[in-house]
Amino acid sequence: MQQAVLRHFPGRQSTYRFTHRDKDVYFTRTCYEQFLASIPHFASLALTPAERAWLEETCPYFTSDYLDYLATYRFKPEQVHVEFVPRTPGADVGRIEMEAVGPWEEAIFWEVPLMATLSEIFFTTVDKDWSDDDQAEIAYAKGKALLEAGCAFSEFGTRRRRSYHIQDLVVDTLLRAERDLPGKGKVSGTSNVHLAQKHGTTPVGTIAHEWFMGIAAMKGYEHANSLALDYWENVYPNSLLLALTDTFSTKAFFQDFKADPERAQRWRGLRQDSGDPFAFAPQAKAVYESMGIDIRDKTVIYSDSLDLEKALALKKQCGEIGFVAAFGIGTFLTNDYKSLSSGGREKSKALNMVIKLASVDNKPCIKISDDIMKNTGDIDTVVRVKDIFGLPK
Repeated sequence: MQQAVLRHFPGRQSTYRFTHRDKDVYFTRTCYEQFLASIPHFASLALTPAERAWLEETCPYFTSDYLDYLATYRFKPEQVHVEFVPRTPGADVGRIEMEAVGPWEEAIFWEVPLMATLSEIFFTTVDKDWSDDDQAEIAYAKGKALLEAGCAFSEFGTRRRRSYHIQDLVVDTLLRAERDLPGKGKVSGTSNVHLAQKHGTTPVGTIAHEWFMGIAAMKGYEHANSLALDYWENVYPNSLLLALTDTFSTKAFFQDFKADPERAQRWRGLRQDSGDPFAFAPQAKAVYESMGIDIRDKTVIYSDSLDLEKALALKKQCGEIGFVAAFGIGTFLTNDYKSLSSGGREKSKALNMVIKLASVDNKPCIKISDDIMKNTGDIDTVVRVKDIFGLPK
């Protein structure tokens, strides 16, 4: 997405905003202070020559100009603004409010590492009622079950991982399971580019909601989905063509998608990220068939709050309908724990947090998910866009 933003929208001012959805979970001042102290260290991160050479070989869709830019890119900690809001005056527990503000191509990089860092600090300062014991065995069992069912899946767990250590362990363990079970399913890779290089697997990315959100804010909502797909395909004409469907509801996406059957044929498939996943494939089949497109050539990738049971059931459903199924699995792999105090009977919950694009060019950015709990952004804009797409308020 950074390369695509640089191609089409360089220099556009943006704001990213943090939201923690669980209102009954609080941060401590100690957690906040450690998190705040971590942010200046981002300024020392830089792409190494060896990493650049690896990217050039592994990701041929990156241009030399973009890799030149990436080699000079540095995080600017002054772009991040963090505040602790105590639950009551003077309390040592409360909320964290956070924004990252800067040119879109710079601020876009803050989302994932900020959340990964905050999660790791939270689980070493606030919630310590857990243990890493048996995590390798747990990850192996999950990988084995997915592979034996013939699933193709990627590890997507960076932003809400419990720790760097556990994500590193999970990726290594999943690849070990794949080596032990040749000819079964496939570990397609990881969204963590560093771990992909370290473990010799594929770095896997997708288009995120912010691409559609930013373009809609700047260019208008009526045909924002089509416009976002066209801008993306201009950058990646021969690869990375999996369309995210739910930024302004799947209903709105399919209205635009059906208007260009030739593009629908070119794109490899669709990503489902909210709403009822079992309703999605039948709906997508009807849309493709209305355009005369054979769905046996199309992939549906599922990436919304997946666990083992859901992934296996969706794999079975897609096989019956005719789609190729794939999965991006995050929190279930890198932050799936039980609390010690419950004797392993109760979950030790991951932080239910997001950082979303809040504005571009001083225009508010919104998301109207198929899951009402995931809607974000300016309320007046949400109401206006729901009117545009005929969505219930």
